[in-house]
Amino acid sequence: MMDALQYEFMQNAFIAAFLASVACGIIGTYVVVRRMVSISGGISHGSLGGVGLAYYFGTNPVLGALGFAVAAALGMGLAIQRTRIPEDTAIGLIWATGMSLGALFIGLKPGFAPDLAGYLFGNILLVSKPTLIIMAALDAVIVLVTILLYKEFLAISFDEEFSSAMGLPAGCLYLVLLVLIALTVVVVLRVVGIVLLIALLTLPAAMARHYTSSLRRMMLLSIPIGVLFTLGGLLISYQVEVAYDLRVPSGPAIILFAGAIFALSLMVHSLRAKARGKRGVASRVIADPAQKTREDSPG
Repeated sequence: MMDALQYEFMQNAFIAAFLASVACGIIGTYVVVRRMVSISGGISHGSLGGVGLAYYFGTNPVLGALGFAVAAALGMGLAIQRTRIPEDTAIGLIWATGMSLGALFIGLKPGFAPDLAGYLFGNILLVSKPTLIIMAALDAVIVLVTILLYKEFLAISFDEEFSSAMGLPAGCLYLVLLVLIALTVVVVLRVVGIVLLIALLTLPAAMARHYTSSLRRMMLLSIPIGVLFTLGGLLISYQVEVAYDLRVPSGPAIILFAGAIFALSLMVHSLRAKARGKRGVASRVIADPAQKTREDSPG
């Protein structure tokens, strides 16, 4: 793997993995805590409309996805807040509309759409330096806004109604958070693609939640977990191709590796919880020897 780092595309892939992990670690924590996975899915799939529009006009698809993702986030948030449309209906509307517009623009463009699968399922090996610059700029915005509004986001994450009663602009903060999710979608777009994006956005934070209940520590722990997922999946994809001459797409490899590590972490967490429970019962029995007799007696 170290030999591969002599190539520029592998260097770009490593940088992209880190940038995507930072965005997912920070914003994914809010997504997991507030249970906004479905909303994130609507935003990510809605961004395909921007990819298709940019492809039709011959511009950078990442910039097109950025515009559509932000528009989808704001449109969904305002529809939920100011109309009687149920949240799941708004999500489905944005989800389907974005995907349909993307397919429409791609179909209207003469010829074959190059690397369309890379935007659907990701291809971290094709991340270019201009895309890295966009990713780094979006990361900087995400980190800066999160630092400035950390306490406010913390408040609305655990009790939005109480935050409103205390005078916080919970509605505006909710929209800002949706926009940050949209920016994260664009950062991760080329790494695992629109279809697989939700997994990388949520799994690092969900795994970090096994080990801490602090929002700040969840963020800090989610970032290296995200790096482990992305680089681990990339390494598997690279080694399989080198050793067995089998082409394993990097995007699916990253998500499958992340899913396997998350499942292992879940098993370890469950075993630790059972062990703590048994130790608790044992300590109660030692403190009160009659406890076991009462528990075991039929009457």
